[in-house]
Amino acid sequence: MLDGEKRLFLRLGDRVFNDEKEERGIGAVVEVMTSVVPGGTCLVRILFEDGKQRTFNNDMDSELCCRYLGLRKNWRFDLGGEQPRVGGGRAPRRSSQRQIGGR
Repeated sequence: MLDGEKRLFLRLGDRVFNDEKEERGIGAVVEVMTSVVPGGTCLVRILFEDGKQRTFNNDMDSELCCRYLGLRKNWRFDLGGEQPRVGGGRAPRRSSQRQIGGR
């Protein structure tokens, strides 16, 4: 299927902002459309805080990709006023590795 061949920038639910058009505010990806036709387009629909939905190209291999037009993923997380815990807790479990072969 063609979806595996496309390099998509955004996924459903991603939060974004446009560093060139700050008045739009934060946006959320509400629809991802990927063509199954070879050479077809990949589009993403984003609902911004200004109340408008806008559609962008979502193919990282295209020079028209929204990434290159100023759209950025919003990596800021709201922790609800809680401070993140540092250290403490249990160490992560390590999966055992099995050697296959002559020993």
